[in-house]
Amino acid sequence: MLSLLVGARTEELRALTWSHVDLDGKQDAEPPVPPSVMVWRSVRSGGDTKTRRSRRTLALPARCVEALRAHRDAQDVTRKAAGKAWQEHGLVFASRVGTPLDSHNVRRGFRRILAKAGLPAGEWTPREMRHSFVSLLSDDGMAIEDIARLCGHSGTAVTEAVYRLQIRPVIEDGATAMDRIFPGSDPAA
Repeated sequence: MLSLLVGARTEELRALTWSHVDLDGKQDAEPPVPPSVMVWRSVRSGGDTKTRRSRRTLALPARCVEALRAHRDAQDVTRKAAGKAWQEHGLVFASRVGTPLDSHNVRRGFRRILAKAGLPAGEWTPREMRHSFVSLLSDDGMAIEDIARLCGHSGTAVTEAVYRLQIRPVIEDGATAMDRIFPGSDPAA
């Protein structure tokens, strides 16, 4: 859900700790601070994110807040069931004994979710959730600069090169603005 609705890389989510998740925010602050996730680490060598720009704090959509709360509760049950076998790492996404997940764990779990949803598990990878994130934002009209920033890219060139099929190919902003400026013209006339 976080890859799809926040655009985080799976390598960033595998390193995510509960100390970097704020499910409450500070609604009484000025300006209000929404619930957020601090994407500051990765499972890459040395623990760094892919690039310096990849370190970012992202507001969480309400669905993610709900899902993470439910996940935290389920993880507490799992921790208690594991007993002394549990190895605390503070990870949001951990194995049944608290240890870090590797890429095989993630793909296997993702395939189980797809199968339960009735989707062809062999045709999807976790990385495609991030591609879907870009597609959804692009289709909704978000500017490529904003999408690049959310993805943690250093500029739009990476976003356009890697996600070129997901970026809306027709730029409609100019036509939309001109239709507002010059209303009522009939293109058939």
